[in-house]
Amino acid sequence: MSAGLLIITHEGIGGSLLRTATHTLKRCPMNAAVLEVAQDNELESHQSRAQAMLEQLDKGEGVLVLTDLYGATPGNIAGKLHDGKRAITVTGINLPMVMRALNYSHLPLSELAEKALGGGRDCVFICHQEHECGRD
Repeated sequence: MSAGLLIITHEGIGGSLLRTATHTLKRCPMNAAVLEVAQDNELESHQSRAQAMLEQLDKGEGVLVLTDLYGATPGNIAGKLHDGKRAITVTGINLPMVMRALNYSHLPLSELAEKALGGGRDCVFICHQEHECGRD
């Protein structure tokens, strides 16, 4: 069994990231769901949906919650799910973060969160030449 994955973002972001990652990997190795938050004022409705999705995804190993922008509505919804045991929230979602979460889906929740964070952080850098991207 593995942890679940819940992606909570602004509209158009989360679904695209998960589709791209699963297309690249040719599968989705964990229970995953996406909640894309519309620009409406239905915060309580979105929070209820997020909680229900968390309940559905948690099969006993917890849920990694990835969100886009700390302090924005999706991040606030995700932050209310975070308890450090059953749900761990990581902000600043990007494709490397999602890929890392899917590739390490077998890890315990706390280690999975660290792997996802590392993917997001370590895969951001400046390309120094036209055909060469990498770190110095």
